[in-house]
Amino acid sequence: MPAAVCAHDESATVTLAYDQPLPNVPGMSIRGVVVEYAPGGTSPAHTHPNSAFIYATVLEGTIRSAVNGGPVTVYRAGDSWSEFPGDHHSVSENASQTEPARLLAVFVLDTDETELATYED
Repeated sequence: MPAAVCAHDESATVTLAYDQPLPNVPGMSIRGVVVEYAPGGTSPAHTHPNSAFIYATVLEGTIRSAVNGGPVTVYRAGDSWSEFPGDHHSVSENASQTEPARLLAVFVLDTDETELATYED
């Protein structure tokens, strides 16, 4: 998998930070990606693979997030949340118009999965 797994646009970049098959769970891997948002940056609405469980932690700045039609929640550096297989992530954005934001998303998913997100138009 390449170092930059996708670049949504100039306001958000996703970079693969870790990829390791799980030796005790054949066919599954753990992957970590760093999502970097420019000030005011956003990611389009998306879903993750049906095999993916995700644990996300804000590393820097403030992130606004909403999953499965739930309320928009604001997460600050050090805050974490989970997403379950097949969840619809309708809002994922930097809450600041002046400061960058970064998060680490850790995926547990099928090893042969190549797309970490499917974006809506």
